[in-house]
Amino acid sequence: MYFLYAKAIHVIFVVSWFAGLLYIVRLFIYHAEAQKKPEQERVILQTQYKIMEKRLWYIITWPSAIITGVSAILMLSQNPELLKMPWLHVKLGFVGLLYLYHFKCHIIFKQLQNDVVKSTALKLRVWNEVATILLFSIVFTVVLKSAIDWVYGVIGLLVLSFTLMFAIKAYKKARNK
Repeated sequence: MYFLYAKAIHVIFVVSWFAGLLYIVRLFIYHAEAQKKPEQERVILQTQYKIMEKRLWYIITWPSAIITGVSAILMLSQNPELLKMPWLHVKLGFVGLLYLYHFKCHIIFKQLQNDVVKSTALKLRVWNEVATILLFSIVFTVVLKSAIDWVYGVIGLLVLSFTLMFAIKAYKKARNK
């Protein structure tokens, strides 16, 4: 019975965590873009972005990451047999990458809070896609319960991403003519 409560909490906070991760990088992009604005506008925008980033990061994203991890540990303690399943090892590998992504976002967050803008908006846009790829990989692994089928989902996502990127560039080129 406790397992299902832990699982429900886990799913809720995974959703919250991803919402925070996806939105924080979007704020980073706006923060970086504000760097090119005239000084008065830049100061106003970056001050507001810092407030928004801080609230999102410490009130939603960090607590969600922690509660996600704690609820996962509770589920595994209630059902240790899960650890014998190969698909879970793959999922935990992706989750490990997700926590590394989270920690890298924390480094970017701290830099921006200290008025250090090291990344371009374009680089941050690409960085934002890493979370999406991890989300797809984790969901496909959990739903398909296969240690290999997630590859097809990720390949499909990459093909779609490259197709969209190509179509957007082609449209932009045609529009500029």
